[in-house]
Amino acid sequence: MSRYRNGSQQAGTVIAVVADAMAFILGLWILMYLLDANRGNDLVRVVRHAADWLAGWSHDLFTFNEDWARVVAGYGLAAVVYLIVGHAVANRLHRH
Repeated sequence: MSRYRNGSQQAGTVIAVVADAMAFILGLWILMYLLDANRGNDLVRVVRHAADWLAGWSHDLFTFNEDWARVVAGYGLAAVVYLIVGHAVANRLHRH
């Protein structure tokens, strides 16, 4: 029985780490956008592409007049959802 418990705890940890990484990428893109990072830079392009993919469902969800508000709200919402859902699933697995 302890082998299964250990496996579910490890899975919970992996899920939490993946959720944190996804939220970090989204937060990094928000920060890069707000600081007007050079969009021609390779790192900025990679982060933006990853953030666009992760927030594909939410990045155009809001229609604020200001571009920065749309970026913060859309990508920020995705980051918060990934954190809440990822950690909820991880906590559930840790309890079993």
